[in-house]
Amino acid sequence: MAQGFSQGYKKKVSVLVFLKGTLAPLVLYFDNPQEEYAELSEIVRTQGSISKLIEKNTTGPIKKVAFLSNQIAAVAIQEEPVVQ
Repeated sequence: MAQGFSQGYKKKVSVLVFLKGTLAPLVLYFDNPQEEYAELSEIVRTQGSISKLIEKNTTGPIKKVAFLSNQIAAVAIQEEPVVQ
């Protein structure tokens, strides 16, 4: 019974960027979200006292976004069901 319910859905993957001082994360859609997630995770892991500007072109409602690397609090990846 559960199999019939999930047949009309497909998965959409987004990258969530949590910035310091904001309540809600940025929800960003990319052509290759796993690659972007790995890149942003590496920036969070290796960030020092020097900040750099990060600019990303996305495929979702937000077409271009820019933020400083030292303002990233966390990064996550999310799968969302989408009706076909």
